[in-house]
Amino acid sequence: MFSWIYEDAGSASVTIISISLILLTGFLMTRVTKKLKLPNVTAYIVAGILIGPYCLDLVPQSIIDGTDFLPDIALAFIAFGTGEYFRLDVLKKNGAKVVVITLFESLLASLLVFVVTFFILRLELAFSIVLAALAAATAPASTMMTIRQTGAKGDFVDTLLQVVAFDDIVGLLAYSVAISVAVHSYTGGSFSFERVFVPILTNAGVIGLGLVFGLLMKLMIKQKRSTDNRLIIAIALLFTFCGICTVFEVSPLLGCMSMGTMYINSTGDEKLFRQLAYFSPPILLLFFVRSGMSFNLHALVNATGAVGSSPLLLIGVLYFVTRIIGKYAGAFVGCAVTKKSAKTRNFLGLALIPQAGVAIGLAALGARTLQGDTGDALQTIILASSVLYELIGPGCGKLALYLSGSYSNKLEDLVTVSENTPEGTQKTELELLIERIQKIQEEIPKWNVNEDEHAYTEEAERHFRSLAQEHLDQMPGISRNTKSFTRRHK
Repeated sequence: MFSWIYEDAGSASVTIISISLILLTGFLMTRVTKKLKLPNVTAYIVAGILIGPYCLDLVPQSIIDGTDFLPDIALAFIAFGTGEYFRLDVLKKNGAKVVVITLFESLLASLLVFVVTFFILRLELAFSIVLAALAAATAPASTMMTIRQTGAKGDFVDTLLQVVAFDDIVGLLAYSVAISVAVHSYTGGSFSFERVFVPILTNAGVIGLGLVFGLLMKLMIKQKRSTDNRLIIAIALLFTFCGICTVFEVSPLLGCMSMGTMYINSTGDEKLFRQLAYFSPPILLLFFVRSGMSFNLHALVNATGAVGSSPLLLIGVLYFVTRIIGKYAGAFVGCAVTKKSAKTRNFLGLALIPQAGVAIGLAALGARTLQGDTGDALQTIILASSVLYELIGPGCGKLALYLSGSYSNKLEDLVTVSENTPEGTQKTELELLIERIQKIQEEIPKWNVNEDEHAYTEEAERHFRSLAQEHLDQMPGISRNTKSFTRRHK
């Protein structure tokens, strides 16, 4: 629609303008979704749809095609951050139970989606098996955001975080096998176990390489290094690892996850993860907006011969509902088998509904591998369903945390105080209220500022004082007493 804007501009100008437009549109859309209490992921996808080729067409197709590396980079940041939650001391407590629960809820969701798409809708095998594999993944970002907002804690939260993290591992392994079978169904030939197990062995090798990179990161990033250098080294290693995975045409997700796991367990350094989380939002914004630009609105209401005779809208709705049923039922059965508490068993499935980052990234990789209408249909369904999942997911997650007793809005549930005085007399309601408020105030952090923001601000102030002192020393009209006073008080 607006392609004439770029007609007389050079390629560099088009690229710069497009990137700035993507960033600004994504940011402005978050102002709208914030009012509606929706996650940023939804804003980014909607922004991409608006400026993409199927709506306003503000970004040239060449830019969309030229940034097909963004899914790999975005998955690297997401996966490395997920590795922080694979602490060995935590996994030893209930790791076996978490693995069982994860296998039930992820594989049952995938199985139900495959049955619906392949046996009921009669869609082609390649499309059905890849879409079913993507159903296993869950969005850790939405879950983490809800937990932080509510301040929830306890066994339910610990189980939820570990299940979400293992979800991505199961999802990627399922995707690796599924994409291999899908490609094989196109190329033909006799079926062999080699075609299934080679991707699994490849991903095992990627995990091993990720562990090596995690140790290398530990050696290169030392506590005495500056904040800037720590960030530079971490990003350089993540990009290097992504480049190696791209050469061998494998996903960097598992490797980056093992890299983060190795780093946190060998160093205990949580600050690096917060620094990367502070740096990654623009990259994730670019990735999600680009995903939105690849969303084909017209394909949703039309049947495509590449996957079958059913409209994508019907396939998307059935995928959306079937995955939720599979997640809830699988979590329920898994918790029952592992004898988890009734509250965890009944409400864990509600918190596993969100799906965004990992699934969208894998869908982009799948679309690149399958190509054509099949790849477009796969990405369109995942994007459309992800928007819906992100609309209802945080609310369901918050409801699950509340019903499980992981957090409460009642003051008496937030802190525990003694109802009797040291002399043994009953405290009045006013005394209990005052004591609870005082205890809450003691638990509130003194600095309500992000640690990384404080570190960057402190470094900027130090640099400014240093420059001011240099200029002061070069000014002959200032007396020595004044300079000495300034040094003492800078």
